[in-house]
Amino acid sequence: MHFHLALTVQVLWTSVCQTSMQHYPTAWGHYDVCKSQVYSDDGLSWDYMACQPEAADMTQYLKVTLDPTNITCGDPPETYCTLENPYMCNNECDASTEELAHPPELMFDNEGRNPSTFWQSTSWKKYPKALLVNITLSWNKTIELTDDIVLTFESGRPEQMVLEKSLDYGRTWQPYQFYATDCLDAFTMEPKTVQDLTQNSLLDIICTEEYSRGYVWKYDKTVHFEIKERFALFAGPQLHNMASLYGQLDTTKNLRDFFTITDLRIRLLRPATGATLVDENNLSRYFYAISDIKVQGRCKCNLHANNCVYDKEKLRCDCEHNTTGPDCGRCKRNYQGRAWSAGSYLPIPKGTPNICEYTYCECFSHSNRCSYIELLNTVICVRCKHNTRGQHCQLCKLGYYRNASAELDDENVCIDCNCNPFGSVSDRCNDTGFCTCKEGTTGPQCQECLPGYFWDDGSQVCDNEFLHCQNGGVCISNSRCSCPSSYTGLLCEKVRCESDLGGCRNSNLGQVSVTPSFSLILMLLMGSALLKENFC
Repeated sequence: MHFHLALTVQVLWTSVCQTSMQHYPTAWGHYDVCKSQVYSDDGLSWDYMACQPEAADMTQYLKVTLDPTNITCGDPPETYCTLENPYMCNNECDASTEELAHPPELMFDNEGRNPSTFWQSTSWKKYPKALLVNITLSWNKTIELTDDIVLTFESGRPEQMVLEKSLDYGRTWQPYQFYATDCLDAFTMEPKTVQDLTQNSLLDIICTEEYSRGYVWKYDKTVHFEIKERFALFAGPQLHNMASLYGQLDTTKNLRDFFTITDLRIRLLRPATGATLVDENNLSRYFYAISDIKVQGRCKCNLHANNCVYDKEKLRCDCEHNTTGPDCGRCKRNYQGRAWSAGSYLPIPKGTPNICEYTYCECFSHSNRCSYIELLNTVICVRCKHNTRGQHCQLCKLGYYRNASAELDDENVCIDCNCNPFGSVSDRCNDTGFCTCKEGTTGPQCQECLPGYFWDDGSQVCDNEFLHCQNGGVCISNSRCSCPSSYTGLLCEKVRCESDLGGCRNSNLGQVSVTPSFSLILMLLMGSALLKENFC
């Protein structure tokens, strides 16, 4: 795995990568090449292969958090005794002094000083209350483990602890392995070792006493979660048959998920005591101290990348095969010609890249993005513009109709129906632009009244008859009467109703009659000359 970092870090990283490659035979390939150029009768082309980053030390890219947050020693300063001799109490922890401080970062430093640098907890001064510590390692990225997880303790290995993993960035946790001097007493589990596992039981969660029992803490400080021995169940004792292992990882999702993490959590439940009973007079003998944590792995890139980039304190795959995302988990824009799929280790040695194919995106210039719909096995245009819709943006949106004089790729191919809101049933029209009209209205946009109908919204009179406003109404521009608040109708001849429903009303139906009353007709006939002077 080659990260784009400063030169000094690149040199260190390269040396780590070269070391990690020794774990895996190279006879059948590392899946470390995503594509290569080949020559054929048709010219130069690409040969695509499944690929993945090389394994490396992942502890230099993690974030560590402790719970409780004040569990680190030194604030206030403390003096500690050795476990083997309760009267040798010359070890001091003081967070304000660099030489005497033991912060969490010292679990991952590369210093070779003697004595070793290490993180240290407060002592068990609140005994018999349990001394509980959670150490969480987070990558904010999916990681595939490739070697044993190794913890090195400087205070004696814990008598009880649990190693847990998360696949969802710490939202949920599941145990990886339990550790205890007495598994039955601590976790009601029969003790086992990784040697007891088989291919069928590899995913079993076990409790082991191998790293906790016995008074051996002074010489054997490490606690392991065995990855390679689990690999060996498929690849053989010397891991010579990695093809078999990769074949199993390729076809068994649960197996691959078992070695995949986003976070690790070390739950320390009981410190080393070196004896059956706790010496309550010398509680400063009991604490946790970790000098080193090793986590060997690689970025999970779904076999679509051979590099992982560390940028702005965050890991991401440098994706190939037209994929994108932190884990190369989706197809790039315009490369959704088929559904995304992870690469495959099979057939060995090149595997199957399952590249994302270019999307033939025919949208008549109304969109430049398509999406593959697996259920329909087809490609559709996404976010059609210019008031178009459809699989290829070949149809008009509701409320618009096709401009017969324009080509399909014309920006003005779809015209607004512009249906009159008072006269039409809806804002939609047919393919020729005609709206569906309410009773009494006509015209392409239902903008006109039929003979014998008028607009009852008070804004227009549809015929040319000379009208006279009643009940104190005032004629406005020979087109409508402005009525007092208590009257309504074309001539202000009706008492105002509770509501006014708009649209055209048939003058013969009586809500608002356009036919003048008999007395009005008689008045009009007798005084037509005077009306011209007195009317609007």
